[in-house]
Amino acid sequence: MKIRVERDVLADAVAWVARSLPNRPSVPILAGLRIDASGSEVVLSSFDYETSAKVTLPADVSDEGTVLVSGRLLADIARSLPAKPVDMAADSSRMELTCGSARFTLQLLPIGEYPELPTMPEATGTIAPEAFAQAVSQVVVAAGRDELLPVFTGVRVEIEGERLSLLATDRYRMALKELPWRPASGRGEGAALVPARVLSESSKSMTTGEEVTLSLSSSDGGDGLVGFAGEGTNGVREITTRLLDGEFPKVRHLMSVQPSVTVRANTAEVVAAVRRVALVAERNTSLRMMIAEDHITLEAATGDQAAAVEAVEATVVDETGQGLAMNAAGFNPHYLIDALQALDSPCVDFSFTAPGKPCLLRPLVELDGDPADDYKHVIMLMRLPQQ
Repeated sequence: MKIRVERDVLADAVAWVARSLPNRPSVPILAGLRIDASGSEVVLSSFDYETSAKVTLPADVSDEGTVLVSGRLLADIARSLPAKPVDMAADSSRMELTCGSARFTLQLLPIGEYPELPTMPEATGTIAPEAFAQAVSQVVVAAGRDELLPVFTGVRVEIEGERLSLLATDRYRMALKELPWRPASGRGEGAALVPARVLSESSKSMTTGEEVTLSLSSSDGGDGLVGFAGEGTNGVREITTRLLDGEFPKVRHLMSVQPSVTVRANTAEVVAAVRRVALVAERNTSLRMMIAEDHITLEAATGDQAAAVEAVEATVVDETGQGLAMNAAGFNPHYLIDALQALDSPCVDFSFTAPGKPCLLRPLVELDGDPADDYKHVIMLMRLPQQ
């Protein structure tokens, strides 16, 4: 194999593929990065039996061939190279990489022992890259991080005609985003539980093209495969991963909140106030939101050592007409900040029902406008001491 490729193109592609390499591979061969050179392009790929990543980029190919090298080492080398074209030449046992006056020699791994990458499933539909990336970022914030509870580390992707829904929860908060997309013919319905980490990486790395293609090999369950394909910064990128097994909890009904009290405020002002007040919040204790007729007051403390109070102007509506049904709510400050930042809107609408019950947050463009219904974020309130 003998090829020449631009340094920036190579470094970006290798770094992206190497992200999918396992930190502790079950077998050493899975730490390898595969390089296939043919025609006028080079394909870089990795696979750990769960997730595969592949990027196709243009190159000057003098001799075609396929080799396997240490992925993380190649990523470190490519990142450190000077801004000059990179020449890569390989024989049966080693690969030589030359860039300007820098020269590296890498021992090849046995390509015959490397597993074949899974085939991308049939396309289910396409979606605009920027809309997809924003939707995923708004939802994955509510996904769990505990690998011992894998079902909560996924995002449920639901397809219903020309509507795509993304839903995630870690049991203490949940997020739902609905957006339009273009289904392929005959693929109007389906659902799958996709690892949140892979979904996030896919959406963020395929934003330069006209569309992202989503491919599902099964309608539901954990024995299928999901794939994403789209244009990256340099070259066409593809990711496949196995679907998560297990039944996703039924949480959609928690999104249908009939509020007794509605609070509307400027998102940036609330975020800034929460950040300041949370500085003195004792670990595993709530940040208290006191609700008045024309403002909210945020309070937190660390025993007798420190305390903080800050008021924020707000529009408060008594939905029952019988006086405020509740005047205080307890939030996990980190969950509250995550939710407010995910809204990505000038204003926020809080819908409260009763103390200790779920609180629904929705984005608002203006305080006197209607909240958007395509994104909903629910936070389970913490019970306050007097409750």
